[in-house]
Amino acid sequence: MNNSDILFLYDAKLTNPNGDIDEENRPRMDYERSLNLVSDVRLKRYIRDYLEQLGNEIFVGKVDGETVNATERIKRLFEKKYDGKVNLNKLSKEEQNWMLEQFTDVRMFGATMPIKSEDKGSSMTFTGPIQFNWGYSLNKVTLVESASITSHFGSDDKNDGGNIGKDYRVYYSFLAFHGIISGHRAVHTRLTEEDVRLFDQAVVKAIPLSATRSKVGQYPRLYLRVEYHSPEFIAGDLRDLVSLEETEGLRSISEVNLHVDALVNKLLEVNGEIARIHYWQDSNLLLNYEGQKGMLTALLPSELADKLVTVL
Repeated sequence: MNNSDILFLYDAKLTNPNGDIDEENRPRMDYERSLNLVSDVRLKRYIRDYLEQLGNEIFVGKVDGETVNATERIKRLFEKKYDGKVNLNKLSKEEQNWMLEQFTDVRMFGATMPIKSEDKGSSMTFTGPIQFNWGYSLNKVTLVESASITSHFGSDDKNDGGNIGKDYRVYYSFLAFHGIISGHRAVHTRLTEEDVRLFDQAVVKAIPLSATRSKVGQYPRLYLRVEYHSPEFIAGDLRDLVSLEETEGLRSISEVNLHVDALVNKLLEVNGEIARIHYWQDSNLLLNYEGQKGMLTALLPSELADKLVTVL
């Protein structure tokens, strides 16, 4: 497997993209720059939930609706095939490989497992080939003044007046994530090309399908995975190559004007390294390249357009 760079753009309208539990669940913010932040853990949770909905085994998740520790999670997995007759303090290479074949999220994102194996110490650590850094908004984001919300249910038998809480949201946030797929690390976790195609699908579909009261209002707008010929090449953070014409006062996708000139020029510069460009674009997002607005397929020069592969 070869390397890939990933650019994922989505927006959030009157919702809370990633609450900070240390700040009364306010949206995570870089207050000096007025930028909305979303952790990579939040994005991976969306993807894991989607994979689980499709019937995939997930290491980082509940078992039959029950929260268990990591050791118990692994123990229950092996009970399905080995009837509990596995020494978790000394997994064989065959048993370790079988476990990786079951846990889709470990093949993608890696994990640290508190068990031993023949070739590892007191824990097994798999560094995931698919990694994201924190996402941030390309626009300046303002928060909706917190509205107090009440519940008709009391917190205990003596409280019959209901509970009061805070509901923090952003007006509008146009968020950008950068990620990579490492061809070298893919060998370590047994990541397959089929897994990567499933991952592409999950990134595009997961967020709208995971909507809760605080998360509804988020929609994917653009997904690019630039796949290279080599496991030795990475172009870098593609977010640095896109920009909004207006960064203040945005309230909806109809007001977004995204310039991709630097991105297209960079792709042309490294075109010889590119094998394919896997993409998905929402029709409500029009890109701006050399003064022309439109869909990616219409704007890209032919030498890049010929490498486009649709994700969905």
